[in-house]
Amino acid sequence: MTAFSLTAPAAEPRLPVAQHNLRLLKTVPGLASRYADHDKLLTLDDVAAVPPLAKDDLNVALAHLEPKARQGATWLFQSGGSTGAPKVGYAPTGFYMQGVWDHWKALDRDDVFVNAWGAGRMWGAHFLAGAYADHAGSQVIALGSVTADEYADWLSFFHTRQVTALGGTPSVLRLWFANARAAGLELPHLRKVLWLGEAWHSALDDDIAAVAPHAQRWGMFGSTETWVVGTNSPQCPPDCFHTLPEQLVHVGGDELLDFTTLNPDMLNPVLRYQTGDAGELVDCPCGGGQVMRVLGRRDSVVQVRGLGLHVDDIIAAAERQPGVSRAQIVITEQRGRAAAVTLLVLAGGDFDTDAAGRLRQELLSSTFTLSTAFLHDPQSFQVRITDSLIANDRTGKTANFVQREQQ
Repeated sequence: MTAFSLTAPAAEPRLPVAQHNLRLLKTVPGLASRYADHDKLLTLDDVAAVPPLAKDDLNVALAHLEPKARQGATWLFQSGGSTGAPKVGYAPTGFYMQGVWDHWKALDRDDVFVNAWGAGRMWGAHFLAGAYADHAGSQVIALGSVTADEYADWLSFFHTRQVTALGGTPSVLRLWFANARAAGLELPHLRKVLWLGEAWHSALDDDIAAVAPHAQRWGMFGSTETWVVGTNSPQCPPDCFHTLPEQLVHVGGDELLDFTTLNPDMLNPVLRYQTGDAGELVDCPCGGGQVMRVLGRRDSVVQVRGLGLHVDDIIAAAERQPGVSRAQIVITEQRGRAAAVTLLVLAGGDFDTDAAGRLRQELLSSTFTLSTAFLHDPQSFQVRITDSLIANDRTGKTANFVQREQQ
């Protein structure tokens, strides 16, 4: 069973954009053969019949096509790089924010907005958020990265400037609100928390309630390849997104989501592009109609000594422990083979060395991959309490797992 986010009458008049991207993909030497039997995209059934496009496929296409904006600058951004090799993506000036603004009013002219997405190293979110604020006419504090000893001063500045909106990845937002809460600082004027780049984390709800009790979350979903696909508002669950009319979302029988752009200005040839996310189309509790509900990533299974380790399950088990705020798996490889797996834990309160040992033993005994892969060297799996997780310096994202090569 397959499903689309748009009805045939809404989508099919805009399929010439998909047809154009099909023609482009047919010119790519490494991809042309897969599209040999596909010539016309006139119906949604035609789109569903086209082979899906993976990240590596799109990178091959972009390397060949090197798209350019029809007007203004062509911006190059780094696509990927949190857990894989960085690649290049493209966008025109404006970053498609007109379409987002037309359907999502997260900011307004009276807002004082802190843009806390990382500004450097070719990540697009900071510039995207700035372009969105330009449509809203807000005051903008383009902050970017902050070191650990700067939070208190900046939070005091936010209070003085009566900041009403703050945006960033959930990883970065957790640092802001956790630091404020630990210092006993409040942001009484803050009304809006914008987020993009990762799934929302429930720990943020408690910290935001303590620091900024009047603030509500406003989320965007997308990638550097697709750009913004959908948005949600305070009345929507954090995993549900109202998709934009210029984005055609398809749910396959395996629940994998793929995205087809219907925006004629889109530079990336997004045609049934898969991000690795699974989802479904459901009615939103907000009463605003059908939404894309994101069920999580399907590419979070990593190979450890020939066995599949379900990273998200391990992380969830760790974060259910009292006192654990966040966890991360680090896989150390030696000559292509997993030499060790370490579960890093950000913890406080009652979670001490003894609790870490109990969690390690529980995971070893209950997780088939860990118990089997490390049967002869169980010491190669450890649970370690840490002051900080490994983050991407470029984006501020903290991935659930990191792979490292041992020298």
